[in-house]
Amino acid sequence: MGHKTRWGILGTGRICGTFAEALAVLPDAELAAVGSRTKSAAAAFAGRYGVSRAHESYEALARDPGVDAIYVGTPHNLHESNTILCLEAGKAVLCEKPLALNEGQARRMVDAARRTKRFLMEAMWTHFLPAVVRALEMAGRGAIGEPRMLQADFGFKAPFDPQGRLFNPALAGGSLLDVGVYPVSLATRLFGDPGRIQSSAVLGETGVDEQAAMILDYSGGWQAVLSSSIRTETGHSALLSGTEGSLRLVPPFWKAQRLIVTSKGGEESIDLPYEGNGYTHEARELMRCLAEGALESPRMNHEFSLRVMRTLDRIRAPWGLRYPGE
Repeated sequence: MGHKTRWGILGTGRICGTFAEALAVLPDAELAAVGSRTKSAAAAFAGRYGVSRAHESYEALARDPGVDAIYVGTPHNLHESNTILCLEAGKAVLCEKPLALNEGQARRMVDAARRTKRFLMEAMWTHFLPAVVRALEMAGRGAIGEPRMLQADFGFKAPFDPQGRLFNPALAGGSLLDVGVYPVSLATRLFGDPGRIQSSAVLGETGVDEQAAMILDYSGGWQAVLSSSIRTETGHSALLSGTEGSLRLVPPFWKAQRLIVTSKGGEESIDLPYEGNGYTHEARELMRCLAEGALESPRMNHEFSLRVMRTLDRIRAPWGLRYPGE
């Protein structure tokens, strides 16, 4: 049996539990430790997911010699400090999306990874799912002619809690960074950096964007029409239209397991299920890169994540939305 990658999870929230479940189905992964800001939260998480070591601080997890890679699953506003802590302790890092609050923070994280010569990747799990990989590959080889327009949305109705992660500006709440990053990241993958951006947001009583609409124009004549919301349920759709047909990721697009290709030859439905709960694919990518000695993923490299953050910054600039600490 080959060497197992020994994982630590930094944080104990819902997304951290989802990632722990993903690791459980990977034979080359071992969930070795968890770190929280309280002993009770770490112990409860460890008991729930069968983790052998529970650390009552993030620093203790970062220093754990029995950990090779750390998944950072804390709120957006903590990504920069948590990631740099782990990198400087010699750990590879898979940091939950969005990589940071803004491009400046993301650049400091990338600089830290390069300085310490440690692996860093944004955990944008959608881009590793088989259906999404296939759709992007087909678009790239001209299966629908020249891709010209992307229409994508991600909105859900969250119960209003001014102190909760989604509505609290101190936790970088709002729809854009939480779910708008999915369509923006997909548009970046397809078209690169936009030229002109038009956007509008509804800022709620706590000051964060509760819903947003975006039109991204690109130099090649391409467009992306995107939206996000934490107040309303949307169709979770992604349709890429080209000069000779279209590609549709069957909703919800961000965890699609089927795509529909429409062309002159008719319509084709392609089933491409993901493994486990889907987070397995990004975890496997990190382990593959570590085994090969790579410091970044070719699919989710540093420059791509920086481009996404730069576009997110440009989208919200006209709203006057700034988070505490920026």
